[in-house]
Amino acid sequence: MSVILNQNQYGKSRIRLLKVRRTGARHEVFEWMVAIRFEGDFESAHRTGDNSAILPTDTMKNTVYARAAESSATTPEAFGLELARHFQGGNPQASRIEIEVVETPWQRFSDVGGAPHDHAFVCVGPERRLATIGLDRDTAGVWGGLDGLLVMKTTRSAFSGFLRDAYTTLADTDDRIFRTVISAHWSWDAGLKDFEKFTAARRILVDTFAAHDSRSVQATALAMGQAVLDGIPEIREISLSLPNQHCLPVDVARFGLENRNEIFAVTEEPHGLITATIGRG
Repeated sequence: MSVILNQNQYGKSRIRLLKVRRTGARHEVFEWMVAIRFEGDFESAHRTGDNSAILPTDTMKNTVYARAAESSATTPEAFGLELARHFQGGNPQASRIEIEVVETPWQRFSDVGGAPHDHAFVCVGPERRLATIGLDRDTAGVWGGLDGLLVMKTTRSAFSGFLRDAYTTLADTDDRIFRTVISAHWSWDAGLKDFEKFTAARRILVDTFAAHDSRSVQATALAMGQAVLDGIPEIREISLSLPNQHCLPVDVARFGLENRNEIFAVTEEPHGLITATIGRG
């Protein structure tokens, strides 16, 4: 029986890199995890074992380290673009190259002897910065974003007036805890070379979450996305994923104590999941 190879990719994943930039006594650190995927004319490797068009994935790994040593890039988007263009130049058999770079944020110790420390850092938590590059022969697309940003506010969040059926037990509430893990992905304008506005986009997301008088997670998601588009003209579209981690009031009156709306059980599973993609009109 003859078969058709409808699609194929290959590459190297989870290439972990720590770069220390030393400028005198003061150091900067960048920790990136890189994934590389080639798509193109590799059918002969599948059908006959002819590897003449296959760049070894070990070479891909070595390229990441070598290019990082030469690169002046300070953002995952810029470094990913450098890698994609390097691979495109030497691999005409690859019709599309995809690079993903996940950054682990390190924050400088800020109060050591009354001044920021030159070479001591603390990891800010599970949050990660994301960058994705898709490079075809004629076009390049660059996406930025973040994942794992745990945020919470203890009031100015409500949920009421929702649809009910025979299985609905949830009560209306005009004051609840809003806890979520923000995942955001956005598309940068084509041709953009400076991706430093990531910090501003992140700040807008957090500030809007805190300030918004939330009548639902959906309403807050739209407000957050609109605020980013209003504040960062270089972003064309943004997608948000907001899992609603429920904080359920514990009835401490069962223990002879006064209920003051202060004790909650955190339930990460199951959780509501609200997603939205917001673009320019």
